[in-house]
Amino acid sequence: MKSYQELGKEELLALKEKLNAEYEEAKKKGLSLDMSRGKPAVSQLAMGMDIMNALTIESDMKSENGLDVRNYGVLEGIPEARKLMAEIMGVKPENVIVCGNSSLNIMYDTVARSMTHGVMGSTPWCKLDKVSFLCPAPGYDRHFAITQHFGIEMIPVPMTTEGPDMDMVERLVAQDPSVKGIWCVPKYSNPQGYTYSDETVKRFAALKPAAEDFRIFWDNAYAVHDLYEDRSDVLLEIFDQCEKAGNPDMVYEFCSTSKVSFAGAGIAAIASSKGNLEWMKKSMTVQTIGYDKVNQLRHVRYYKDLNGIKAHMRKHAAMLRPKFDAVLETLDKELSGLGIGEWTRPNGGYFISFQALDGCAKAIVAKCKEAGMTLTGAGATYPYGKDPKDSNIRIAPSFPTPEEMAQATELFVLCVKLVSVEKLLNQ
Repeated sequence: MKSYQELGKEELLALKEKLNAEYEEAKKKGLSLDMSRGKPAVSQLAMGMDIMNALTIESDMKSENGLDVRNYGVLEGIPEARKLMAEIMGVKPENVIVCGNSSLNIMYDTVARSMTHGVMGSTPWCKLDKVSFLCPAPGYDRHFAITQHFGIEMIPVPMTTEGPDMDMVERLVAQDPSVKGIWCVPKYSNPQGYTYSDETVKRFAALKPAAEDFRIFWDNAYAVHDLYEDRSDVLLEIFDQCEKAGNPDMVYEFCSTSKVSFAGAGIAAIASSKGNLEWMKKSMTVQTIGYDKVNQLRHVRYYKDLNGIKAHMRKHAAMLRPKFDAVLETLDKELSGLGIGEWTRPNGGYFISFQALDGCAKAIVAKCKEAGMTLTGAGATYPYGKDPKDSNIRIAPSFPTPEEMAQATELFVLCVKLVSVEKLLNQ
């Protein structure tokens, strides 16, 4: 199969005419497909409905330390919930606070607290002339939205298959005291599905920040979200590495069951050093008397431990694999060798990252939308929504059915081909 770049003008014009005809036919189908966000499908949510039976009116409503979970108290979360979330993250229970249903909420609060009250006694960020964050890109749009909301300058850092460009990270962190943090999705990164290498994790742990209040925001959202049992990625645990490097306070780790139990009614947690957690609790005790301990108890009674979580996640993987496979098979069949796109093949997580020809992403997303398929906005995976090459597109296969996913990918590749031909003709 010829690469599109090898085609002459007449061949490109003939191909454009053929693709335009196919596109007009696709528009007549009246499709309505949503691949805009990594939402669990209805079938995934239904699969876990029996968690609601974990507590009944006859249930003992006391946690293992004797606390009635219906009452006030225990800001850090009930002991068994701290243990469960610690197991997921690979840390010690005493380093965990279990909060509400959303890890994004915890991240927002952590940045807000740093803005208003500083970090472990340092100057509140709002009183500084400049505060900046490193943002591995492509990355998670909601991370970038938090820092942009607070007026924090975002500095893009290129992603590699090993994780962020650590030469750049080390240089900026060491040289610039205004750099107060970095966003990380270390396992099955959003959107590329990369897992940070052991070497990358060790280099993170050994950073020498110019700012004493620099923190790594380690969003371990996909810690247990493997798709293939025979080739699951393994992430090196960062807390042990920080201890070894003499940086015990440098990491905040976030995790939730949002894509384990229910997207809107799971439990979320933060893990950090004793010093960091004690500082946070000074604000938390003003903010709340305690989070939803009934929901915490429900989750522990249902999953019991990490083995229970993993067993449940294998059911999720069985539902997600056919969708990922449908996307990858169609991309391989229709686009391999054409020289108009590259895509990742993640072993877990919720996304596939597609790299189009430079200057084509917005046009591809627009054409898809016109034909009835909604994708995440082009540029969303970069700070300020500005992809410098206008080439990255995030594909979220989870919500549609496998049949819809195959149909959506066929439309997607048609739009990729059409926009690519138009670009080449305009060169």
